[in-house]
Amino acid sequence: MEHLIEQARAVALEALKDEVRYDGTPFIGHPDNVAKIVEDEIGLPAACVAAVYLHEATRIHKDVDISAFPQDVRTLVDGLNKISTIKPKDTRLEAENYKRLIVQYSTDPRVTVLKIADRLEVMRSLQIFPKSSRDQKLLETLMLYMPLAHQLGLYNINNELGNIWFRHSDPEQYRAITNKLKATQKDREQIMAEFIEPLKKKLSDAGIVYKLKIRTKSAYSIYRKMQVQKVPFEGVYDVFAIRFIIDCEDDPRVEKDLCWKVFSYVTEEYESDTKRLRDWLTTPRPNGYESLHITVKNRSGQALEVQIRTRRMDIEAESGNAAHWAYKGIRHEASIDRWLQSVRETLEHPLDAAPEDLPSPPTREIFVFTPTGELRTLPAGASVLDFAFNIHSGLGCRCTGGKVGGRAVPIREKLRTGDVVEILTRKDQRPSRAWLDWVVTSKARTKIKQELDADERKAAADGREILERRLRNWKLEFPDDWMTEYLKAHKYPSILPFMAAISREEVDVNDIKSFILQKQNAQQDHAAQPGTPESGAPVRKGYSGVTSEDILVINAKNVKGLEYKLSKCCNPVFGDDVFGFVTRTEGIKIHRISCPNAAQLIERFPYRIQKVIWQDNPATGDFQCTLAVTAELDHPVLSAIMDVIGQFKVSMRAFNVRENLRAGTYEITIRLLVPSSAELDKVLSQVTNLRQVIKIRRI
Repeated sequence: MEHLIEQARAVALEALKDEVRYDGTPFIGHPDNVAKIVEDEIGLPAACVAAVYLHEATRIHKDVDISAFPQDVRTLVDGLNKISTIKPKDTRLEAENYKRLIVQYSTDPRVTVLKIADRLEVMRSLQIFPKSSRDQKLLETLMLYMPLAHQLGLYNINNELGNIWFRHSDPEQYRAITNKLKATQKDREQIMAEFIEPLKKKLSDAGIVYKLKIRTKSAYSIYRKMQVQKVPFEGVYDVFAIRFIIDCEDDPRVEKDLCWKVFSYVTEEYESDTKRLRDWLTTPRPNGYESLHITVKNRSGQALEVQIRTRRMDIEAESGNAAHWAYKGIRHEASIDRWLQSVRETLEHPLDAAPEDLPSPPTREIFVFTPTGELRTLPAGASVLDFAFNIHSGLGCRCTGGKVGGRAVPIREKLRTGDVVEILTRKDQRPSRAWLDWVVTSKARTKIKQELDADERKAAADGREILERRLRNWKLEFPDDWMTEYLKAHKYPSILPFMAAISREEVDVNDIKSFILQKQNAQQDHAAQPGTPESGAPVRKGYSGVTSEDILVINAKNVKGLEYKLSKCCNPVFGDDVFGFVTRTEGIKIHRISCPNAAQLIERFPYRIQKVIWQDNPATGDFQCTLAVTAELDHPVLSAIMDVIGQFKVSMRAFNVRENLRAGTYEITIRLLVPSSAELDKVLSQVTNLRQVIKIRRI
């Protein structure tokens, strides 16, 4: 295997012979240093060391041929090359997504470990980089690589990364803490010696074999605790802990008995703080961590943390299954944790796992980039169309295709992790029903359905106007029962798609005319038969053109005591497009043409529909109306909506917000005082255009 490393280094040496680092030294020094970390400090096999060299050679010179190397080595190189393309736009905001992206690129789990080793070498050489690059690497290390190192159980590497980050980010605080640690080193040793002295005889008489160990926190860990607890260095209780490591057989009952026996000796000798007792023997933590922690006061009144565990527990806590994930409060997904745990097992038993047996990372998500480098997370199977709607609903509605890596693709093209996607649009593009088969995200499906419904309603309104105009010209009526018969014969489920079909010229209005004339002729023939009144066909109230005598003129300012009322189901505002509906007991009710009940009323009772116009100028009165807004669970959207409303001549009377955590949305109710429907339309249009707004309607 040594030959494999030598061969890989020779390839890298040739490819990188003209490359230098920022300080002018040969670039080959970087992979040399990473290889030492991988081999000597982590203990990975030769294939991983070879991959380090080949990664640097092929990352800089993509034409380098590595086909002669084993497949598992090439897989490692491919994963490292993909990770090297990640250029976080804002790591702090997207840390979890970028961390999952790194894991997903690691088809061989050891890739993540190699990347951490690479980052450790970079951090050790951080002083050679320019300031802008140095700041970016510090942020990436803190948000991405330190959590991954900790989850993998690479505690020494994690501590070193943390200390390097601390030293560069806050050098004054770093010096203060490290100097205090150095200055108090002998004090800690003396404290431990004084602490154990009165316990030695008791432990010896009980036959307990143990080892004492001082566990001192790293400077970075102490700094974090000072920040979280808002205390000075002296206020951190567990700057160091005295740890009893008991040597005994690996029998759970024996182990627990001995730990509690040591605990009793310690608490007999020293005053303990029972509030700070942590019993993870009786009930181990979810990650398997077992230990007894107690805080006691020594003879000088100083608080000391004492940890009691067996040798087996200590080994597992330091490098075994108990990875401290939950204990340290690091965010994680269960699936990724299970995968990272398998990586840990691979590290602990590197010779037991063949490359084909290594686990694969979770694939429920894909990570895609915009041309500007912004990271977007989508479910597996997402298309170019899903990506467009993820960016903005308006962009999705106008999407005609995209470019993936510079290659033109259709809107239904499935995306993969790492794709850089540019969306192509056209102003006259509109969603079609086929789009629903090409998307997997709920946001895209919801918006497409909304657009299709809006198009259908608009087309139906246009079709209704066309039919009314033709009926007036022909001086014909289209009674309700005749229309129902026509719809049934032509398989239209309701009047809405029928009217929309007229607008789209899928129905020839001359066919409707022929149908009406046939019905009239049949009616006249029936009237001419014996026994039928000579007065002819009965008068029908039907769906017909409206003459000037049929128009109801209403005064918007004073509707009380008149024969009409404004309907509460849609709360029409002065200036709205409205119609009247003749009720049996309450006179005429005025509805908005877009009222949720309008289609049903017009379809079932066309003979009760009354054409209505407003009498006054739209600017003569103010009216209240209520809007219901559904928006993404994103705090800035609330102020954005208020900013929009403030731009227009409306007065906000109420603004209520409810969080729908299951749907991930805000349900917002806004009551406004508006001067006219024209001004209200402006508000509706601008609020609808906000990126986070999913739906808006009047109630």
